Amino acid sequence: MATNKRTAQPKTVLRFRIDLEDCPVAVWRLIDVPEKYSFWDLHVAIQDSMGWLDCHLHEFSARRPKLRLRQPVGLPHDEDLLPPVLAGWEVPVSRFFQKPGDVMQYLYDFGDGWQHAITLTGLLLAEPDQSYPACIDGAGACPPEDCGGVWGYERLLAVINDPEHEEYADLRSWLRGARPDNWPFDPAHFDRAAVRFDSPKKRLKMAFED
Repeated sequence: MATNKRTAQPKTVLRFRIDLEDCPVAVWRLIDVPEKYSFWDLHVAIQDSMGWLDCHLHEFSARRPKLRLRQPVGLPHDEDLLPPVLAGWEVPVSRFFQKPGDVMQYLYDFGDGWQHAITLTGLLLAEPDQSYPACIDGAGACPPEDCGGVWGYERLLAVINDPEHEEYADLRSWLRGARPDNWPFDPAHFDRAAVRFDSPKKRLKMAFED
């Protein structure tokens, strides 16, 4: 369950735009996070602002300078990978995000394959009366977990909009359980005021307990 607990007030914040790629409905978020965030901290902020449940593996990746290989950052899970996955809690986002326009890929759920483009859009002075991280803007509902990725989500939307489809009742019932916070389900729905950010430290502890 997400909480309102935030980090101490930073002096500078990084503004990121998160775009869910190839989605049949545009889904994006604009968030501000403390400049000293690690990739684990950013992962938690992405999950909470998007509306994911953080129940699958994730991975950031970027081109390594002068190399064709992509450098993965996330939860180390395969010792044989080259280059190896860097532990997100050990890597500051500033190592890869240094100027506006810098982009990394963020993959959530290796099965469904939700690919996000994470773009640094600005470095700003923190507002004295603002808590961070903060969700500034956004659009589109987060797809339900385990719906089959982009293809499965597209099919799901088609079925629930066709009362004559043989799977209409079953999929509507499943969707109501998967997204009770957005029912009747509206793929264009986004409520910035409803975003709550959890503690990255607490989430990391939970990840290892699981």
